Amino acid sequence: MKMNIIHNSLLLLFIVLTFVLTFTISHRDTAYYDDYMKKRANDALKDSFKAYNPNPEELTDQFNEQVDEVLIHGNVTRRHLKEGDCKATNPIDRCWRCNPNWARNRKRLADCAKGFGRHTTGGRDGLYYVVNHPSDDDMQNPKPGTLRHAVIQNMPLWIIFKHSMFIRLQQELIFTSDKTIDGRGVEVHIAHGAGITLQFVKNIIIHNIKIHHIVPAPGGLIRDSVDHFGLRTRSDGDGISVFGASNIWIDHVSLSKCTDGLIDAIMGSTAITISNCKFNNHNDVMLLGADDEHGRDVIMQTTIAFNRFGKGLVQRMPRCRWGFFHIVNNDYSQWQMYAIGGSAHPTIISQGNRFKASNHPFTKQVTKRQEAGESEWMKWQWRSEGDNFQNGAYFVESGPPIKHTITYPLNLKHKNMMKFRPGSYAGRLTRYAGAIKCRVGELC
Repeated sequence: MKMNIIHNSLLLLFIVLTFVLTFTISHRDTAYYDDYMKKRANDALKDSFKAYNPNPEELTDQFNEQVDEVLIHGNVTRRHLKEGDCKATNPIDRCWRCNPNWARNRKRLADCAKGFGRHTTGGRDGLYYVVNHPSDDDMQNPKPGTLRHAVIQNMPLWIIFKHSMFIRLQQELIFTSDKTIDGRGVEVHIAHGAGITLQFVKNIIIHNIKIHHIVPAPGGLIRDSVDHFGLRTRSDGDGISVFGASNIWIDHVSLSKCTDGLIDAIMGSTAITISNCKFNNHNDVMLLGADDEHGRDVIMQTTIAFNRFGKGLVQRMPRCRWGFFHIVNNDYSQWQMYAIGGSAHPTIISQGNRFKASNHPFTKQVTKRQEAGESEWMKWQWRSEGDNFQNGAYFVESGPPIKHTITYPLNLKHKNMMKFRPGSYAGRLTRYAGAIKCRVGELC
């Protein structure tokens, strides 16, 4: 029986892989795919399959175990904090924020990702690139010292900023692989222009910046690497668009008021972690999965952890399709329609979140299934474990129970806080969500 299960799983993966490799490439945002872009798309798809984890339940248990360690040993309650103490309250922040010399060892951050994006190292293995000018005037030949010039280089780069700046992008900002944007120590806004596009790339960290008031851009000839530029169509107005990309980590980013989504990940993107972010004032917050017809998103695996979904949000926190989504220790407050939704039978594991519903009587339900009747969606695995529900909020579960892969010794079970009342910790675990103020030479 076990061999049959393994054989069937491999057969299914082979069918999916064959389907995806022969699927017609979607031309979103690109007017024409030349040979360069076709190769980049094929390489990105191979990278996504390499990043895919065949045992996602095991990873979710490991993540929860790491949270437990911080809660047990980290003294994260407010009454234990003294002036000058490290204020990190979750395992990601604990990894780097407790070092007052963080500015001398910025690349330590690359060791701190957790969840499905845990292998993301960004530009760790490359040089530092200092952005010294906020301009964005030339789409085909970006000026050295600008953010656009930095992200198109064909080498790993750790991108930092000489001073605080307000960057208004004239067109979408298209990355090459192996990049880190690190806004610590200054205040960086990407606003009132186009957004960030991570298309057919791998290994990207976006950290500690503010993205807001993003609008569609008209498109045109835009350089996407030092040796190529292509004709782009009108962009959607997403804050961050992840398209056919893998090993992506978005951390401590504040997002609000974009025309389309704050973060969208589609078209076979996988190995993604979205952590410590703050979301405010938006309708369609986060889309994970292109549409019900794009089966390539079956390989999408995303961790959403330690985020604050705050004021003025309506829906899609996230809206999921096809893949596996671990939504853990987030703080949700007064959504206007629903918090977590989906279609095309995604797996959604909700653990240790705090859900506080609004006072409106018809918005109490956390979940929303779409494009399927009850007889169908009852088969989807949407499970809640240890969540905290306030003001009448409730989660409609479906599908099989969560399969745990880590067994704790009998004498340690009382320490497994994720199993008992983890939702009560969501507030402190997300206390420093969003872009934070860091001063060189001090704890961040």
